[in-house]
Amino acid sequence: MTQYKEFGFFDKCWGVLVGLGVIGKAFITTPPPKTLQQRLAMLPTDKLTLGSPVDIYWNHHQVPFVNAQSKTDLAQTLGLIHGHLRLAQIEIMRYLGTGRISELIGPLGAEIDRSLRLLDIAKAVPEMIATMDSETREWTDNFLTGLNTAICHCPELPHECKVLGIQPKPWTMEDLMTFARINSADISWLVWLKLLKARRSMSTKDWRALWPTLVNADSPSAYAAQGRFSAEHVLALQTRSGSNSSGISGQRTESGYAAIVSDPHLPIAAPSPCLFIGAQAPGMHLVGAMMPGIPFFLLGRNQHIAWGATNLHAQSSDLFDVSGFTDEQIEEEWQTIQPRWSRPRKIKLRRTALGPMVSDGKLMRCDQAVSMRWQGHKASNEIGALLTIASAKSWDEFHDALTPFGVAGLNMIAVGGDGQRAGHCLAGHLPKRPNQAPEDVILPSSAAENWQDMANTKDMPVRVDTEQGFVVSANQRPENSDFPVGYFFSPFDRSERLTALYQQDRKLTFADFRNSQLDVLMPSALPLCQLFLCSIKDKQYPANLQSMIFLLQEWDGGYQAERVEPLAFELLLCEVVKQLQLMKTAKHYQTIWMAYSRLLDDLQEVATERLANAVIKGLKKLSKQLTHHSNWGDIHRLRFDHMFAHLPFIGRRYRFADVPASGGANTVNKTGHPLVSKKHKVSFGSCIRHISDMSDEDSNYFVMIGGQDGWIGSDNFADQVELWQAGQYIQLPMKLDTVKRLFTHKTVLLARE
Repeated sequence: MTQYKEFGFFDKCWGVLVGLGVIGKAFITTPPPKTLQQRLAMLPTDKLTLGSPVDIYWNHHQVPFVNAQSKTDLAQTLGLIHGHLRLAQIEIMRYLGTGRISELIGPLGAEIDRSLRLLDIAKAVPEMIATMDSETREWTDNFLTGLNTAICHCPELPHECKVLGIQPKPWTMEDLMTFARINSADISWLVWLKLLKARRSMSTKDWRALWPTLVNADSPSAYAAQGRFSAEHVLALQTRSGSNSSGISGQRTESGYAAIVSDPHLPIAAPSPCLFIGAQAPGMHLVGAMMPGIPFFLLGRNQHIAWGATNLHAQSSDLFDVSGFTDEQIEEEWQTIQPRWSRPRKIKLRRTALGPMVSDGKLMRCDQAVSMRWQGHKASNEIGALLTIASAKSWDEFHDALTPFGVAGLNMIAVGGDGQRAGHCLAGHLPKRPNQAPEDVILPSSAAENWQDMANTKDMPVRVDTEQGFVVSANQRPENSDFPVGYFFSPFDRSERLTALYQQDRKLTFADFRNSQLDVLMPSALPLCQLFLCSIKDKQYPANLQSMIFLLQEWDGGYQAERVEPLAFELLLCEVVKQLQLMKTAKHYQTIWMAYSRLLDDLQEVATERLANAVIKGLKKLSKQLTHHSNWGDIHRLRFDHMFAHLPFIGRRYRFADVPASGGANTVNKTGHPLVSKKHKVSFGSCIRHISDMSDEDSNYFVMIGGQDGWIGSDNFADQVELWQAGQYIQLPMKLDTVKRLFTHKTVLLARE
């Protein structure tokens, strides 16, 4: 039986008081502004245990290129740079990864801590450390040395540390590996937490009718990642639940060389989720993007190949009903939570042979006892796999390197090598489940036998040297798999649109790649729009309604910020759904990212006259709404907000950009949103762009929403937002002569005598 229990009334009241104290501290603690020169001066230059001096070249966006004489020195320098640029971000994530949020925000964080600790994120960490190969261990140890140097010799604490009372301490290998594990959280968890809530609130009959519609639809959405400062918000921030990545072979490009075009999708928040870095040392020469505190390049290029990744939407977890388990089959452990400015609390964590009993916490609360099996509870070597990729020279080396990669499952794209090839493979360790869809989100315990036979990247589909000359990954369902990789995938909108953009009767250029990343056409919206128009055809309406009908009739599905048509369609869709009392159903569809296609199916079943009445009422309301808003960008807003933006009274201080956003839920330039009835923030979407042309080592271009520096008030905290809006990029060259010309600020790290 589940033992979920809320913390008491006194805890909540005291938590509110502690929260007010945190707000007060934020109010009186003003983030000190820093110029680029001041920030670079804060970098300790003589504290590392380097074998030789290291040169760091910086451009005016504070993007570094590191030139080191050994991999050991390079790894230390990268760790130092991570700590310098993103100390507060990675410190806060250390607390998240270990379930210690209440130590920062007080008793109100205790429930987050319990839910996170129930996931048992760090279970495999001791075995991962014990089985780590010597090369990976040496690299990671040296990265830690650099990170801890930044922590121990930080001349001034970041604003967040002052407000939250964080006194940074040196990281251990256990800390780093736990941090890496929470960044491998299963995307299924975000779907489950919404679906389990729906399952609890519905009758058994209604749930059994809804579940087959959801599990056979295809994928999780921005709605699944919504939430304020809660356990689900924590998981959303650390789950790469979207992304586009395309590899174009040399046969399809004007240069005759392959190209990579990638744009990861994540919750949009400050600081930005990645760092751009160039690095050179004997045996390693590359540029790319790293996640703060993680010692590998998630995407980028070396002299031979370029690579990108998207979330596979693999289901590397299962929920099992353990209601029938006896006391002897259940282990118990008591842990202590120490909330800020409050007394310690004891929490009980239970587990069975099938995994931790996640139903004991709020995050995955159920009406029955449920254990979760996750592949991340077993040892794997993601750091080693990505380090090997960083120096791979061919498609075969790239593919082979991914064998030890376990979680979270990724689509991996690589281009280049001999023949300038383009290929796509799946990376992850997954159970070979039966091909039929599960009968429920919670499985009988007997289904655990499906985990006896595991697959790795060598057992999963590969696409390389395709006839069309390119590969596209946009979280769509994989083709030709012998077993279910997962059950919730993105609709084919983005992959089909990218395919259409690359299927030109001419060779492709950099301009084509740039335009593909900026593309905001969503053809899947048009069938819904036409359904509404057909329901009211051959009727006469007042001029104000007729003008809106004509507007929608001429719409091509484009979601440009300056256009009125997407505004009119989205507001009308929301009102029609409300009129037909389908809002709850629509939220379930949004959870699996299939709102447009599933709503189309449902609305086609509505009687024509009833649908027409709903559309007419929607048009009448729309005519009033359009007097307040003139285009899509008026209500569809790209906001670059810090986590402190959720604080009452002072939150606006931590909003660093609020600009019109082009795009929509399923456009290539994704800007996710729920059903729209008013001004709203883009909750999730494209936040990093990368293009590399393999014809030139210097032809590498990156940009992010936000900035390179995590220091609030820095010149480089949000300086790339304007570039992002304009569709511009930052060049990150590989040739040292070009680096010295473009990256005009230099830091020299001294060797220890």
